[in-house]
Amino acid sequence: PIRVMARLGELILLPVFHKTVSLSLFRILVGYLLGIILGILFAILTFKSKIAASLLSPVFTVIKATPVASIIILALVWIGKESVPSMTAVLMVLPVIWANVIAGLRGISQDLKEVTQVYRFSIIQKIKILYIPSVFPIFTANAKTALGLAWKAGVAAEVLCTPKFSIGSEIYSSKLYLESVDLFTWTLTVIIMSLLLEFAIEKIADIPFRRKNGSQKLPQTSEV
Repeated sequence: PIRVMARLGELILLPVFHKTVSLSLFRILVGYLLGIILGILFAILTFKSKIAASLLSPVFTVIKATPVASIIILALVWIGKESVPSMTAVLMVLPVIWANVIAGLRGISQDLKEVTQVYRFSIIQKIKILYIPSVFPIFTANAKTALGLAWKAGVAAEVLCTPKFSIGSEIYSSKLYLESVDLFTWTLTVIIMSLLLEFAIEKIADIPFRRKNGSQKLPQTSEV
């Protein structure tokens, strides 16, 4: 452990370390965000259309059942190795977000829907007052899980396809040349980055609740 921490201290001082971590983070976050967007859109489509539900449900079931290694190798055959980590992250995130958003939409109370119809709420008002409050809690809880899956699967994709300036390629090189200290150091880097990303998404998810609680505070009145 002492040698690993010393090696990590050495690497942090190198510009190439920051470039490697930044590019890996960029690749995986692009796939993560794209997976979230597609997951939400497909969930809405599935919720609105029974035909879409019957077509998409088996597809997502197959994606969830397919081993990560198979997804990475197939993506490596179809697209360039620089895009494989992003594509892998998309396929890891998409089924998780889709399943939980559709569960949130289907769990909305029918009484609340009838209230919005009686008062003739607009589509924007329904989204703001009905759909977002119902879906947001379950979405944020699973967005954190999806981020962990995307990060680990993305790094695994980098190990197999070894793009230039990536954490995965450094892990592969450490294994190839039997550099156990470097292997543990880069693995520790992956763990630290995973913890930082989870902390960041928790803080981002708390922003709406902090604003809501702040807006609900009553103004103080002076005593007469």
